[in-house]
Amino acid sequence: MLTAMPIRISKISSPTANRCCGLQPDMMHAPNHLAQSPAAKAGMETITICFPLAGDTIGGSHVSLRGLIQDLDPARFRIIVVPEVPDGKIATFFEKFEQIADPARPAVSFVPNERFNLAKFGSTIAGAPLRMSFLRKQDVDIVHTNDGRTHATWAVPARLAGAALLWHHRGDPGALGLRLLAPALASKVLTVSRFSLPKAKIWSAAHKADVVFSPFDTSLTANREAARRQVITKADLPDDALILGYFGSIIDRKRPLLFVDTVAELRRRITRPVYGLIFGEAESPAMEQSLQKHIIRSGMQDHIRMMGYCTPGHEWIAGCDQLIVPAVGEPLGRTLVEAMLVRTPVVATRSGGNPEALFDDAGYLVEPESPVALADGVMESLSNPAQTAAMVDRAERSSRERFSRQRHVTSVINVYEELVRLRRRPRAKTEFWPKG
Repeated sequence: MLTAMPIRISKISSPTANRCCGLQPDMMHAPNHLAQSPAAKAGMETITICFPLAGDTIGGSHVSLRGLIQDLDPARFRIIVVPEVPDGKIATFFEKFEQIADPARPAVSFVPNERFNLAKFGSTIAGAPLRMSFLRKQDVDIVHTNDGRTHATWAVPARLAGAALLWHHRGDPGALGLRLLAPALASKVLTVSRFSLPKAKIWSAAHKADVVFSPFDTSLTANREAARRQVITKADLPDDALILGYFGSIIDRKRPLLFVDTVAELRRRITRPVYGLIFGEAESPAMEQSLQKHIIRSGMQDHIRMMGYCTPGHEWIAGCDQLIVPAVGEPLGRTLVEAMLVRTPVVATRSGGNPEALFDDAGYLVEPESPVALADGVMESLSNPAQTAAMVDRAERSSRERFSRQRHVTSVINVYEELVRLRRRPRAKTEFWPKG
C-alpha cells in the first residue's frame, strides 16, 4: 500500500510485512514438499533443526530460508524458528512454522552489517548457558545459522549442547567469524556462491565448505506490460518513464547511494524522464537518514521513490525497465536471479557473486564504485535492443537451469542427514555448565 513521505520521497510498505503476530509455539506449517529424503522414506526418526533469526528486517536471506524450510518434509524434520523479536516482521514472515522465543534475547540487537569484532563476540557468552539449555530441552540435532549475528550468538551454545552447527555463509569471504570462528565451531559451512567460500589457509573452514546456490522458484513468469502499469500507477510515474530498480536491504554493501548517483548521471545524459525506485528497507536508522540526505543533496527528491518492502518481488522487478545492482562484495543477490527469470535486463558491478550469476553474458557487468560505469551499462542496453534481447534470452535460460529450488532443497537435506549421521546421540559428555 502506498503512503507518501515528506519531501516527496514516496514510500510504499507491505501490509503483510508490517503486521505483527504473537509467537505460536505449536503452530506448524502446511508444507509444499519438493523433496522427500531417502531417510524419511525409510522411516528414520525425526531430525530437529533450530533456525535462530536476528534483528527484525526482512531481506533476501529470509526469502531463501523460507523457500527451503517450507519444502522440508515434516515427517522427517521438526522445524523450530527462534526470532529475536517475538512479535516483529520476521516472526510474521515465518508465522506458519513453529516458533519459540529466544531464551537469551539481547537487550539491544547488534547493528546489522556493522563490523563484528571479538569484543562483541565475547558479549554473547552471557547468553550461552540459557541457549545451550534450550537446545538440549528441545532435543535439537542441528542449529542452522544464516547471518553473522546468529553465527556469533548461537555457535558456542550449539556445540556445547552437542548439536551440529550448519554455518550458512551469505557474506564476504573476509568476514571475521568465517575466518576465526567457523574453523573451530562449524560442523559444516555452506556458501551461496564460489565468491563467498573461505580461503584455504592453515586456519580455515575451507575443507568443510561447499557452495549451494540459494533456492528460486524457476517457474516464475511475469506479464511485463501489466507489471509496468502497476509500477507506474503505484509510484506515480509518467508513462514514458525509464524505470530503474534497486532491490534489497538498504545497507552500505549494496551501495544505495551509488544507485541514486547513477540515476542522477542518466538524467544528465538523456531527455527521457528517469526514475529510480528503491525497493527494500533500511536495517538501521542511520543508513536510512544517510540515504535520504544524499537524495536531497543530489536534488533527486522528485526522481527517487522509496518503495519499501513489496511482495511478490518478481512482479515489481518485472515492472522495471532495468535492474541496477551497484553492490560491492555481494555474495549472490536474489533479485538479480529473479530479474533473469522475468526477463528484466540487469546492469551490475563486476564484483562479488554477480559474475557467477550473470555467467555467459547474461547481463551487463561494469566497473564497481562508478555511477558513470553503471550509467554506461544502462545506455548500452538502451542503444542495442537486439543485443539486449539476446542477453535476456540467455539470462532466462541460464537461471532456470542453475537456480532451481529442487536442487537447493535436495542439497541441503543431504547435508542435514550427513551431519546427523556424524553427530547423533549420545551427546557430547563434556559439561561446561550444569544443565538448566
